[in-house]
Amino acid sequence: MLKLSDGSNLAYRSLAGSKPGIVFLPGYMSNMQGKKAEYLYEYCREQGRSYLSFDYFGHGQSDGNLKDGTISLWLDNTLAVLDELTSGPQVIVGSSMGGWLMLLAALKRPDRIAGLVGIAAASDFTETLSLANAKMKSDGRQHLLLNNTININCQVILLHGMQDDVVPWQHSVKISEKLATDDVKLVFIKDGDHRLSRDQDLRDLRENLQLFL
Repeated sequence: MLKLSDGSNLAYRSLAGSKPGIVFLPGYMSNMQGKKAEYLYEYCREQGRSYLSFDYFGHGQSDGNLKDGTISLWLDNTLAVLDELTSGPQVIVGSSMGGWLMLLAALKRPDRIAGLVGIAAASDFTETLSLANAKMKSDGRQHLLLNNTININCQVILLHGMQDDVVPWQHSVKISEKLATDDVKLVFIKDGDHRLSRDQDLRDLRENLQLFL
């Protein structure tokens, strides 16, 4: 557990190894024991590469109640984990809400980022998806990215299933258009859903991750 300055604890799972490391940010209501997280853990273990994933406040084994969570709080969790549990360059892999937090973290810690891989990245979802409660929606407005240029200049890969019924694949196109960098790769999986957790989806993820490693 990582004890935060407010006294709460975040559960995490890590591996020591070579750099750049991989940091996995799960989606909303997901956790570090999901299929993609487990796949990346095993991949890093096999490769001798450092790895980190964790449960946000109110998720999984971490302290807190989900209904009290906000994008601000979960971004603070992400930055605390990056600062205290990792060193050197990191490739951040962000799934759904984790894709939004991935971009926000890269803006806050640009010198720590070796690359970004979004999986159905759900930036600004508090404005567009009904699952956000009033507190999340209000707080999320402090972190909206799609109204202006996203000043990120590292390589970015965005994976998105075209059968995604939660975050439309066109959302990744919007993100790519707003990113300052031209080094953006869009990968659309015609029969892929929101989770992109099938064996073939995980192979796609691995192949694209290897572009950074």
